[in-house]
Amino acid sequence: MTIVRDGYPFIGGCLALALLVGYAIHPAAGAPFAVLACYFTYFFRNPARTIERDADVILSPADGTVQEIVDLETDDFVREPCTKVVIFMSVFNVHVNRSPIAGKIKVQKYFCGRFRPAYKDEVGFSNEHHLIGLENERIRITVKQIAGILARRIVSWVTLDDDLKQGELYGMIKFGSCLEVVMPRRVAVQVKKGDKVVGGKTVIGRIRD
Repeated sequence: MTIVRDGYPFIGGCLALALLVGYAIHPAAGAPFAVLACYFTYFFRNPARTIERDADVILSPADGTVQEIVDLETDDFVREPCTKVVIFMSVFNVHVNRSPIAGKIKVQKYFCGRFRPAYKDEVGFSNEHHLIGLENERIRITVKQIAGILARRIVSWVTLDDDLKQGELYGMIKFGSCLEVVMPRRVAVQVKKGDKVVGGKTVIGRIRD
């Protein structure tokens, strides 16, 4: 397991405060900051995972719980009848996000917005979010990272026209949030509402050609 570099300022800052306050006041006074440093180390963890790549499946982009599965008439990028799978991530889930398929980033959009609870139905439209559209020779999908009430920073490590491998890390959301995966309806959904999923491991869809 490694620690995502975005976590270093949080971990280092809390450790510095723990030492400073503990030295200036009392060791017990610095303990809360040490506990926070431990939590940030836990939150920004990136567990080592062996990705079993399969061009016939759509992998979960995140750890979490399937919150909703909805049929859509169309999508601006997918451009055919499609299905949206919403995955909620609590503050205790691994928060790094992975590409569900191998493909090229053909669309990338970032939207400023509000910070409403990530379990609200309309947050995908009103909250801060970051969307990528992935395309390969067989399929187009979109993946949307959505900030929640605690999440104030969506992190992306990719850009337009980047080629992603299936299961490759591409970003994260800090402190509680959700992701939406939109895929053509010809993809057979392999999960149901309430299922626990693991990023880069759980198959959420299987392509039917």
